[in-house]
Amino acid sequence: MQSVITGTGIGVPPHVVTNEALSRLMNTSDEWIRVRSGIQERRYADTGQGSTDLGVLASHAAIADAGLVPTDIDAVIFATMTPDHLLPGNGPLLQTALGLRDVPTFDIRQQCSGFLYGLELADLFIQSGRYTRVLLVGAEVHSPFMPWHLGWDTLIGKETREITEAERIENTASRDRTVLFGDGAGAAVIEARDGRTGLGPICLHTDGTGASVLTMKGVSFKQRPFVSSAQISAGDTLPTMFGKEVFRAAVTLMPQAVREVCEMSGLVLEDIDLLLIHQANLRIIEGVQKALGLPAEKVPHNIERYGNTTAATLPILFHECRQNGLVRPGMNIVFTALGSGLHWGAALYRS
Repeated sequence: MQSVITGTGIGVPPHVVTNEALSRLMNTSDEWIRVRSGIQERRYADTGQGSTDLGVLASHAAIADAGLVPTDIDAVIFATMTPDHLLPGNGPLLQTALGLRDVPTFDIRQQCSGFLYGLELADLFIQSGRYTRVLLVGAEVHSPFMPWHLGWDTLIGKETREITEAERIENTASRDRTVLFGDGAGAAVIEARDGRTGLGPICLHTDGTGASVLTMKGVSFKQRPFVSSAQISAGDTLPTMFGKEVFRAAVTLMPQAVREVCEMSGLVLEDIDLLLIHQANLRIIEGVQKALGLPAEKVPHNIERYGNTTAATLPILFHECRQNGLVRPGMNIVFTALGSGLHWGAALYRS
């Protein structure tokens, strides 16, 4: 019995935010952002639109693509670092919105590696015989991280005023992170099928000694209160990232994981037909590609249009590759990601 992806879908919000638009809020430029990240634009959710809402859009599309109806789903895995609420998780909210049966929902938090870890869980569920149709969702709404009190409503047409110089200075202080993230969702239906296609070996790793290189200080239950106006003013509700360390880890550990999953599969690197890398930064994508010696045509990317959508990057990219005819029968496709934790790994999928 194999775990086969039978349907995919995406849910992206309406507001397209260009680099030029961001330059109206902070001291940056299209060139500055492109050179450092490869990003040209990203999507921002509408006011009141959460990661569950985007996940619902992606899920409806994936279920229909699989030729199913919502009541056919046996279990849900929802990967996100930006849930609608601290509690409950997004799983039960998605279940209700989709009109699913009384099925279990699992909320997981491996950040940028969330979809990859979800593939492992879905495969284990199916191989155990417990479930036969699993809905795996990766969805994020990062835009609430941004300092909206500093004129950011202009980006989605809610304001038209000119921001003040003081606001521009404050916005510029966090530009190394705020220019990177976008909102979006991707979903996949994974079913039990006979045959040779489907998920192959998966290798996953965690090293908590690297947790401090990508974290968030604020909104912590180690503090009393767990969130305060002082934390917001200090920028502690924005992720803290040590970019050089993250880059070094990404271009080292993801290639190692790809080699590991190839060895587990009896493949060599040349056997990989498509390598789908977490879309965090174009320089990281190109660094992993170079480390593995793969040609550019085997390493597609869409970060220029979406930015970093964390747990949603891999399912959005895979869906677009399917839509564009890049995924064909008999291909060896490898997913790889690294994110806060540090969590990383790779998975083989035979189409």
